[in-house]
Amino acid sequence: MKNSSSKENILKKIRQALANPVPVPFSQSEGNTSVFQPSTKDLEIEFAENFTGLLGKFSFCIDEKELALQLQQLTIAKKMKSIYCNENEIRQKLEQNGFRNFSATDIASCDASITGCELLVARTGSLLMSSAQASGRTVSVYAPIHICIAYTNQLVYDIKEGLLQLKDKYAGNIPSLITLATGPSRTADIEKTLVVGVHGPAEVYVFLVEG
Repeated sequence: MKNSSSKENILKKIRQALANPVPVPFSQSEGNTSVFQPSTKDLEIEFAENFTGLLGKFSFCIDEKELALQLQQLTIAKKMKSIYCNENEIRQKLEQNGFRNFSATDIASCDASITGCELLVARTGSLLMSSAQASGRTVSVYAPIHICIAYTNQLVYDIKEGLLQLKDKYAGNIPSLITLATGPSRTADIEKTLVVGVHGPAEVYVFLVEG
């Protein structure tokens, strides 16, 4: 099929352009520095402000004893009778400090789930999690209430910093799933009306322990 003259002219110009590429203007302007300036606040404060601004619920604990006490108070206030946690390290620390409300044997029947996380991203108020954690892919998203326990040494400022840390941690064996959870599940797909808890937990708590 013969090309029209106008089409041939366009193709000719494309070939000429490819043969003699034009240098990219401002070649030093991309990829050198972050568009986000370093925070002037402590990372704990930055995270708490951004996380709660997205409907997350935040609590700071000076140690694991206070963590266990605050968790006990939360379960009473929310009338949680069935809590699921399959991360042995977290369970042991909580049980050692008097919290033993782990009655759920499976995620499908629980009122709330407790997990850890890889890191907390202060700038976005996000939990950075991966499939390499003991909780795997489902525990943080299946239960109606997700409780995350993290330590201050897990705070990073930005997503890039968090991903670089994971790259170093899992050198040569990056987890098959890396995800960012920012507050409870929400959608505004239907008539632009915000609905919380549609595709995941309706409430997300972060207990940040001095670490």
